[in-house]
Amino acid sequence: MGAGTACTRLLKPAEIKNDYEANTGEVIIETFKKLKYNPAQHPAVLVASHGPFTWGKDAQDAVHNALVLEFIAQLASETLKINPKLKPMQSVLLDKHYLRKHGKNAYYGQH
Repeated sequence: MGAGTACTRLLKPAEIKNDYEANTGEVIIETFKKLKYNPAQHPAVLVASHGPFTWGKDAQDAVHNALVLEFIAQLASETLKINPKLKPMQSVLLDKHYLRKHGKNAYYGQH
């Protein structure tokens, strides 16, 4: 579950040479299926060796999500500068933070 940012795999040479744009979309879909992410709840993906893709209910929401993603990337970069040996957050804690706000039994924050 979790609220982490999805990152795709690298495209294979054949996927780059033939139907690059369509295959970029396919690796995005593949990534969300593999992670069991709902694109409405995770409106961003980092495409390997390409860059970010974001979306939303309208263009303004998609731009907002792009700004949020950029801010999160900046925080991650600064955190790794401070402590390059830092390990990723435990998935159980990541899930806890996400589900207490967004899960079916959400109890934290405003409704």
